[in-house]
Amino acid sequence: MVGNTYPYTTEDWVEDIKLARAHGLDGFALNVGREEWQRCRVEDCYTAAARLNQSTTGPDVFQFKLFISFDMTSIPSATEQDTRLLCDYMQLCKLHIGTCQLIHKDRVLVSTFAGEMATFGRSNGEGWVWAKQQMEEIAPISFIPAFFIDPARYPNLDSIDGIFHWNGSWPIGLTPSSPRSEIVCPKLDSDQHHIRCLNPKHTSDRRGSRKTYMAAVSPWFFTHYGADSWNKNWIYRGDDWLLARRWEYIMSIRDEVDIIQIISWNDYGESHYIGPIKGAQPNSEAWVNGFPHLPWLKLNAHFARGFREGRMVVDTDEIYVWARPHLRDAVASDPVDRPKGWELTDDRFWVAILATAPSTVVLSTSAECSQQTRVQVSAGLSKLSHRLIVGEGVKVRVYRDSDRTIVADCSPSLEEFCVQERPEVYNFNAFVAMSS
Repeated sequence: MVGNTYPYTTEDWVEDIKLARAHGLDGFALNVGREEWQRCRVEDCYTAAARLNQSTTGPDVFQFKLFISFDMTSIPSATEQDTRLLCDYMQLCKLHIGTCQLIHKDRVLVSTFAGEMATFGRSNGEGWVWAKQQMEEIAPISFIPAFFIDPARYPNLDSIDGIFHWNGSWPIGLTPSSPRSEIVCPKLDSDQHHIRCLNPKHTSDRRGSRKTYMAAVSPWFFTHYGADSWNKNWIYRGDDWLLARRWEYIMSIRDEVDIIQIISWNDYGESHYIGPIKGAQPNSEAWVNGFPHLPWLKLNAHFARGFREGRMVVDTDEIYVWARPHLRDAVASDPVDRPKGWELTDDRFWVAILATAPSTVVLSTSAECSQQTRVQVSAGLSKLSHRLIVGEGVKVRVYRDSDRTIVADCSPSLEEFCVQERPEVYNFNAFVAMSS
């Protein structure tokens, strides 16, 4: 989200790129809006990536790539002149072909968030055909937007070279009236419908190849803006180890997925950031400050490696824990109501165990808690959970050698995390921790 990077310098981008690269990410999708200052931040990002790529060469060093994703909820698209902003960014992309611009199928990759209603002064759905023609006067592009439309329309869109299924990250169809059997461990397989519609019977695009499918992975979703602000106040169910289960599903359709986009690096307003909390928050401090998500970045790196190699390899013993800071029906002194969908979440903390050998895992809510849960796990990934208790925290340990040796410990202090009885704000964000 370039919109959250107003105070960034080139060095901030260098730090972020180094961190992302160290955790198995190949690049950034730069979501840009209409503001002129955002172009300046994007220029800084390209400068940083080009500099780092130039300084880290060799056969075993991958180059960090960037591509533009136009936020069409911000960028105007009613007239032909509105393509100028798109073309301005294309000039920047062209400048960095060969240094850090992502090239897909020999073309500059370009994406969007929304834009399905854009006309650019044209009719009969020809808006993006026109806009694409204007951009391709600068450089050939591979256009892979996130259009929120019926996937059955994909074959009729002459402008697209693929699709990004943004909403595939979450079980967005759940409601409080959904059967409990559908709410717990909900299906995360909406990709199949999009893939079938994008490539019916494996038909080819105009360049003789299957159209590109970009899948989405996200660990969470909570936004809490009142009617006097952006008027966004809801959750998607992030329970049931969402990040892990979504990756497991993506692994099962690995041959049909061309690109994976993680939502997100720094979208604090929707609580699914996996990067550091820095830059300029969009008035989300009340539910973001004190809620680090960097352990998700580390966990995500294991899955990214597994996707590349075809299987997940566990070579270290690690614990990952995440939880909300209050029970779902807690009453807060908050002028903004509970988020829509609050009934969908359960009062539990969620645990992902990476074990190099069979182990015993002990879960509890405090050092003195008598209500411990002991679980025997095999080597590899195990997904566990435990109920939250008001006034207590989270504590997970992994033992081996007949429970004599602690091989991993994740026990945040109560100062770091404690389940509140009466919170000041409704906070359905997650506190995320990992073993040290």
